[in-house]
Amino acid sequence: MFRKIKLLISFMLITMLLLVTGCGSVEGDASNDSVEEKEVDHLTIGFSIDSYLIERWQRDTDIFDAKIKELDKDAEVNLQNANGDIETQKQQIKYLIDKKVDVLIIVCIDSDSLSDVVAEAKSAGIPVIAYDRLIKNADVDVYLSFDNEMVGQLMGEALVEAGLPNKKVMMLSGPNEDNNVSLVESGFKKVMSDNDIEIVDVYHAPGWKAEDAATYLSEHLTELEDVDAIMCGNDNIATMVNRTLSEARLTGKVKIVGQDADLEACQRVVEGVQVMTVYKPVEKLAQTAAEYAIALAKGEEIASVTDSMTGTINDGSYDVPYCYLSPIAVTADNMDDTVIATGFHMKDEVYMNVTN
Repeated sequence: MFRKIKLLISFMLITMLLLVTGCGSVEGDASNDSVEEKEVDHLTIGFSIDSYLIERWQRDTDIFDAKIKELDKDAEVNLQNANGDIETQKQQIKYLIDKKVDVLIIVCIDSDSLSDVVAEAKSAGIPVIAYDRLIKNADVDVYLSFDNEMVGQLMGEALVEAGLPNKKVMMLSGPNEDNNVSLVESGFKKVMSDNDIEIVDVYHAPGWKAEDAATYLSEHLTELEDVDAIMCGNDNIATMVNRTLSEARLTGKVKIVGQDADLEACQRVVEGVQVMTVYKPVEKLAQTAAEYAIALAKGEEIASVTDSMTGTINDGSYDVPYCYLSPIAVTADNMDDTVIATGFHMKDEVYMNVTN
């Protein structure tokens, strides 16, 4: 009997020992997994954009992602789309900060509303790139864009060259919250002033909503009686404006210009319906952003970029590094040499409605 009890106790001790050893083994595996996760050494890049409702942002992010993979095949891009809502964008940026991205790129919705969250990123040691739109009072590491005053200037010059017999134009711009809008308007207004052309009305579409611009135009069609042209803040607005003009049987009578070289806009240009669109070589901008993102993520100095102008720009509180590219006025005369030659759009797509 005593021998049986002794054997039973021995069996229980061995079983307990095995269980303890097993638990220790599981904990050890979990610990190893945790260490391996921490030792994963690849760059993570956070990219917060305004909204894919604007055609060009999909193109920008596609080019950016491709360039990142070319520069570092192991780098990861975490893309967040705010759908035009500033509060959503703030929360998404905070999410990227919590994810401890190595660098943060922002296409801001409201130039005045992101200084606090950018400060959070910088406090966390995350470099910040303001992409295309300046973030005010934020002291970003670099601001990449185009010469936006020149964009407005090109729009104005194209209309003047096309002829404005009544010397009256209307402006349907983007939102005041976008810092680029005021710069574009400044360039446009200067050309109008230099040529004694009256700006009879200005409307700012909230959140770049082209439908709102079209609705405003529909409600003010009587003002178009002697208006020669409409400056549209971008080609998306120009598309909706063209539809409104068509419904009012004013196509061709009222000239329009836009920017971004959207496909529909390029089609209208070669069809003679839109005077011009401003082509901004986003390929270069997105590729430059990728180069800067990798450099900043690695703690390296960002070098000046070929074919771009560099300097500083005041964001309201700080002088921040500024790299900007030159925009190009695209008309029916140079469509083949610009938008098509660079592969931005295919020739058969641009000319699909042109029979001659």
